[in-house]
Amino acid sequence: MRIGLRTIKTAVAAILSMLLANVLNLLYAPAAGIIAILSVGNTKKASLYTGLGRLASLAIATAISFVCFQVIGYNAIAFGIYLLFFIPVSATFHLTDGIVVNSVLVTHYMMEQSYSLPLLINELLLMSIGVGFALAFNLYMPNIEKQLKEDQEKIEDSFRHILSGMAAMLNHPSRDTLKNSCDKLLIFIREDQRRAQMYQENQWQVEDAYYEEYFSMRRTQVRILSDMVQLLDGIQVEEVLVEDLRLLLNFTAATFDEDNDGKEILKRIDLVYQVYRSKTLPRNREEFENRARLFQFLQSFKSFIEIKAEFSKSITKLNEETAA
Repeated sequence: MRIGLRTIKTAVAAILSMLLANVLNLLYAPAAGIIAILSVGNTKKASLYTGLGRLASLAIATAISFVCFQVIGYNAIAFGIYLLFFIPVSATFHLTDGIVVNSVLVTHYMMEQSYSLPLLINELLLMSIGVGFALAFNLYMPNIEKQLKEDQEKIEDSFRHILSGMAAMLNHPSRDTLKNSCDKLLIFIREDQRRAQMYQENQWQVEDAYYEEYFSMRRTQVRILSDMVQLLDGIQVEEVLVEDLRLLLNFTAATFDEDNDGKEILKRIDLVYQVYRSKTLPRNREEFENRARLFQFLQSFKSFIEIKAEFSKSITKLNEETAA
């Protein structure tokens, strides 16, 4: 059994919330601990937005329940009518996180059969204490930027391996290993996208979306690589026709890097196109189809590089705007 950091923070926040509520002699003090449990999020911003939303939701729940209980009485029917109005209103204002916890607080009004000022303050304090301790404990979040950078290196190593493998398998197809490599890499990148989102949500001052955009870009590239691997089986041409393409793939593998803007590779791709245009025309249908697949492979590879070039261009522009 593994006890994670979030579990520890949740437990301590709940304990302290209940203790403080007891010290203040609040009614239904354990509710503060329940609120703390429900308010500890995965990220700083998630906890903040959840907490503020629940405070706003409490005001709405109090107003709606007051009308229902005053008109119908402090009973289960009135509580049901309150839910009929409160749930849609919460959904309209994107406050659904507060439905359960504030409905519990509303039952305090029902049991006390009162909306006196001390009771209103009691419920506000229960909510504030629970949310407050949750926010306080969520101020500390492990910095995962180092892991993101390490994962970038792993991803780029995988790309180098796949590109080198494709170069070796041109005219010698055996795509199963490469297909498996692409599938595993795609799963790895998806997980890093999730981590990048968490990292971004834990930044108070700066919206740092670089890592999320980086992994999104690599994810798109992996999909293109998978399509290229599928084409390998159909490429059976004269060796002289794949020499330049093999050199191009090996060059890309050797220079594949986060900082590579792809411009040099795009120039080399254009040169390969020129070489293909200078070749003699296909002599029969089979040769034509093989060359067509080879051309499609090169087209896909160009798209693969253009995605990185566009990403580098947008990052450069963003840095220049930030510096200005």
